Amino acid sequence: MKGRKNPYVKYLKQPFTIRLDRETVAYFKAMASETGIPYQSLINLYLRECAVSERKLRMKWAS
Repeated sequence: MKGRKNPYVKYLKQPFTIRLDRETVAYFKAMASETGIPYQSLINLYLRECAVSERKLRMKWAS
């Protein structure tokens, strides 16, 4: 029996570690409570929206 490619492979998520401050996590957890969507999914949705819209962070480092 020959295998076939998984048609959902492009939708799979890659696990990785990211360090966020407590206030950021608390914000997304509160939003998760309101919406019923897991906070990790909300963070992923927000970051994906930033990537799709090519949003750039505008900041200036103090010298």
